[in-house]
Amino acid sequence: MLSISFLLKEPNSLKPTPIFAFVSFSGRRVKVATGLKILPRQWLKGEQAAQTRGLKDNGPLNDRLSKVRTLLTDCYNLHLSNGNLPSAEHLRAAVVLKEAAAVESGPRTFWECHAEWEALTRAAGQVRTAQTYATAARHLREFGEASGTAIDFNLITPTWGDKYTAYLLHTAKQTDNTIHKNLSRLKRFMKWAAERNYHDSTGYTRLTWKRQEPDIITLTAEEVEALEGLDLPSGGYLDNARSLFLLSCYTGLRYSDLVSIRAEHLRGQTLRLTTQKTRETVSIPLQSRALPIVQRMIAGFIRPVSNQKLNDYLKELGQRAAITAPVEVIRFRGGKRESQTVEKWQKLGCHSGRRSFVTLSLERGLRPELVMKITGHRDWKSFKRYVNITEQAVEREFARVYEMPTLLKVAQ
Repeated sequence: MLSISFLLKEPNSLKPTPIFAFVSFSGRRVKVATGLKILPRQWLKGEQAAQTRGLKDNGPLNDRLSKVRTLLTDCYNLHLSNGNLPSAEHLRAAVVLKEAAAVESGPRTFWECHAEWEALTRAAGQVRTAQTYATAARHLREFGEASGTAIDFNLITPTWGDKYTAYLLHTAKQTDNTIHKNLSRLKRFMKWAAERNYHDSTGYTRLTWKRQEPDIITLTAEEVEALEGLDLPSGGYLDNARSLFLLSCYTGLRYSDLVSIRAEHLRGQTLRLTTQKTRETVSIPLQSRALPIVQRMIAGFIRPVSNQKLNDYLKELGQRAAITAPVEVIRFRGGKRESQTVEKWQKLGCHSGRRSFVTLSLERGLRPELVMKITGHRDWKSFKRYVNITEQAVEREFARVYEMPTLLKVAQ
């Protein structure tokens, strides 16, 4: 059970002293700075609040303490719903200093609000998402510095957007997909801030940039088998990376969920967990090759590694497994098509496992709605981006349905 109490740093002081929150749960006690101060003689210890009778200025302070309590409670409940407990770092990050310490001194700035948005996202356990928000903020700052353009709520209009996207395209050399992502994150932040009455601007809603469907790099069943068959030193970094990636191929889990597997998520031969990105609760039956990997992860024999490092290791694994089929990589910049042909191992990444799971599951006969249930996709539009049925699979199915043994033999 969660318990939150507020204590003064120096209860006998004659000057304002900091107020700390102490969060107790499951035998643990975490000290969290609130960023607030009060004269000890104005503190009502029994009521865990500042005295307001005859001291009207203490009303906002009590409001801030209430907000701190809510932030800590929400952080605890969110982690509990995901089957784990928050760390001290999570709880401390949940209390955004600028939010807790804000007083009626005027409107908050764009960057103060953005820092709060990032911190709350991180406190909710969405570390990777928070990192993408920080990257988006970096692009905004660099644009402002390079162009001499201010970044503020009421200045973000379609005209401002034209300058920003031109900067991302020509100076930052971003593809259309990356530009679309940066605009989407900005609009998501602006909407979040508007819902909290931090601004009343509406110009941001008209920011647009056409998104192009990304390349889908998936492995064939034969390429997955080639990875499985690699002779690697047991417990080495490549063996560890292979286990993580193969589990994604067997379950369709995203990287963020893959490295968050805990003992409480395993129910017999089924994984049941709440996804980090969409908060969908998914139940994934574990095939015979997947269950031992999950058990080794829970036992600590398989180590989580960063997304970037795993991507590097996968390319090394793909090269060793001779996954060298040529693939055409197509990118769009300002609507112009750029094409490059590379060996498939060069484009392998963490997300290739999830896409391979979807494609191979469909090829083996699982109905699309069942695969969507496992992966947590809510609609067909987002799901179909993961489908990359191979030419060989088309030929096999065509030969089977229309009884063409010669073609079937070739496809096999």
